[in-house]
Amino acid sequence: MRLTRHRPRRTSIERVWRSTRSSGLKLVSRWRHSLQFRTVLLTMGMTLIAFAMVGAFLSHEISSALFSERLYQAEQESRRGFDEVQAIFDRAETNDQATGQQTIYNTLKVLEGDSGSTRRMFLLLQKPGEQGQRWVETARSDDSQITSAVIPEELREAVRRDDGQYYQSIALPVGSSDVPAIAVGRIVRVPPGTNYELYLIYNLSEAQDTLSYIHGALWVGGAVLLLAVGAIAWFVTRAVVAPVSDAADVAEKLAAGQLEERINVEGEDELARLGASFNHMAGNLQDQITALAELSRMQQRFVSDVSHELRTPLTTVRMASQVLYDARDDFDPINKRSAELLYHQVERFQNLLADLLEMSRFDAGAAVLDIGDADLNAVVRSVQDGTAILAENVGSTIEVQLDEDTCMVEMDAKRIERVLRNLLVNAIEHGEGRPIQVRVAATDNAVAVTVRDHGIGMTPEDVAHVFDRFWRADPARARTTGGSGLGLSIATEDVNLHHGRLQAWGLAGHGSNFRILLPRRRGEELVDEPLALEPPDAPVPAVDTEDTAVILDPADADATVVLDERSDAASTAAPAEPDGTAAGPRDGTLDGPRNDGPGGPGESTPAGERAGTTSGGTVAGGAR
Repeated sequence: MRLTRHRPRRTSIERVWRSTRSSGLKLVSRWRHSLQFRTVLLTMGMTLIAFAMVGAFLSHEISSALFSERLYQAEQESRRGFDEVQAIFDRAETNDQATGQQTIYNTLKVLEGDSGSTRRMFLLLQKPGEQGQRWVETARSDDSQITSAVIPEELREAVRRDDGQYYQSIALPVGSSDVPAIAVGRIVRVPPGTNYELYLIYNLSEAQDTLSYIHGALWVGGAVLLLAVGAIAWFVTRAVVAPVSDAADVAEKLAAGQLEERINVEGEDELARLGASFNHMAGNLQDQITALAELSRMQQRFVSDVSHELRTPLTTVRMASQVLYDARDDFDPINKRSAELLYHQVERFQNLLADLLEMSRFDAGAAVLDIGDADLNAVVRSVQDGTAILAENVGSTIEVQLDEDTCMVEMDAKRIERVLRNLLVNAIEHGEGRPIQVRVAATDNAVAVTVRDHGIGMTPEDVAHVFDRFWRADPARARTTGGSGLGLSIATEDVNLHHGRLQAWGLAGHGSNFRILLPRRRGEELVDEPLALEPPDAPVPAVDTEDTAVILDPADADATVVLDERSDAASTAAPAEPDGTAAGPRDGTLDGPRNDGPGGPGESTPAGERAGTTSGGTVAGGAR
């Protein structure tokens, strides 16, 4: 026996609902993505509204004209009929009931029949409270369903008041349905001198049939007109939208790198001129992009070649400077100082050359990771030990806080160590002798390292440039630890290779905080943020200082840096994160006035400036 899972059957209502919902979603999607579909529907909708308004007006006018015509005819014929019947009754001589009844029926027969295009019937009713001899109680046309209930009470009361002629629209029963009619009534004196209510009823079914035919013709004509307008709108919009759609497709291919794509131009109208202009623009862009790409390759090759070619003579110069530096005690003071300057500048030149070679590898896409399981805590401790002497020289202390004894991460330990060393040296350079905190925290899929100093902080003008190559916030500020000016750029590229993020926060006069976010395992997506970018001890600028903070708008895909209204500084734009969103909540308030290599920090601006924000690690503030 084979057991299968029972699946409940869908009812017809569920199937209809799912089908309707699917169709509705398709229509909504088509409405949002098709200009032609939207234009045709809007044109047909507006045409339908206009036709409904015109049709309602025409229907009202035609029905009013038909009713007025029938009413005028009924009034004229009724007046002549009432006068004729009253004259006959006045001349009639009746002595007994039989003769009186015969006279009354024969006379009323005059009012019955086909009067032109409108059928007419009569109804004779007793006038309530009338005294005198009565030959008949009521009389009506043969084969009719007319009774006193057909005549509205309002009309009867109006007829009883005086000898005038009155009318009212009524519903006349014919067979199993009602048809529109007009009832006209007046008092007549019937032999032997008794007053009765006499009503003439005009059947308007033919007029109603005429109006129904006109309505049907309007509906059919409107439907045909609506379809015709829709077809016309479709053909017209297609003639305009099709070239635009082709241009969009070609533009997407150009954006994807297919620079040889062009629009097929036909005719000499505006769209043809647009296509020709687009092709001309695409051709110029292709030439410029090709030229720039070639120039970039030449520049990269030049930097790489020069860097390689300089290594040999630099090694010779370094050896010579080392010999002079070791023998400096035998020189006079001037030559001794010259030997020291030569040695230190050659060392700095060697660091710069090494950084240039590294950047050339990044530009050429030749940089690769040596991935392996490594203890991030051990890397942090190693960097702490390596920079302890530098921190001691400026009076700073490095405090390391580790949430766990070990923190294993799949990473290139040498590159991450270089990033941490660069950040820590920058913090020492700009910490103004105050303590520096380094903290490591981790979740199941991410790790974070923050480097916090309490030095000069950041300014808004530094936001867009903090990760630029060779950029200095204040060229007048002297470097105390050397450095090539490429440190943060290289750090950003190293973090990018790990699919992580390098971000920073800063506030003028209150220091800075750099954060590294890395996936714990290779290829995982960064979801968690183990440590906040803004440090817990960060003051609120509007309360604690007179400065105005610069924040990164997390809702803006372009990551626009927005200044407080009280600030006269211009807004600065920073790139978005790799996923297209701005760096996390308050992600960054940063970017400090620094940009240096592992050998030394960058420049800074005096305290008291406004705060800035930015993020790197998919390139922040213009980093590549």
